[in-house]
Amino acid sequence: MESRIDRIKKQLHGASYKLTPQREATVLVLLEHEEDHLSAEDVFLLVKVKAPEIGLATVYRTLELLTDLKIVDRINFGDGVSRYDLRQEGAAHFHHHLICIECGTVDEIQDDLLGDVEKIVESRFDFAIKDHWLTFHGICKRCKSDVDDNVE
Repeated sequence: MESRIDRIKKQLHGASYKLTPQREATVLVLLEHEEDHLSAEDVFLLVKVKAPEIGLATVYRTLELLTDLKIVDRINFGDGVSRYDLRQEGAAHFHHHLICIECGTVDEIQDDLLGDVEKIVESRFDFAIKDHWLTFHGICKRCKSDVDDNVE
């Protein structure tokens, strides 16, 4: 985790920002909860444990900065809540999500499955794609197996 923080620090420095203690606390929370798709309020509550002096506005500003620098991605799963997801290092694009409409779990797809689609869109519509993300809504394998188990 330390080397990841060092790389984020370099990204910040490259954009003329410092890794302040408040930003570091926020980044640490995001790293420690990388699988959780935290809202700003969730991040704030977890940061407060590490650094009680940090305010909600500081966390919001930090998340906005990290989003602008493409260190994190802001995502919305259709429930009106913005969540923050660390961008996978070296990824050209945001990763995709599978959202279960039964239990609400969110699974990630790290593979970039839309390369051919991007090429078609760029050429057909003369559109310069900078990023994409895709969310599938359905029933996860855990819920499907629960239904299958109950049918027998």
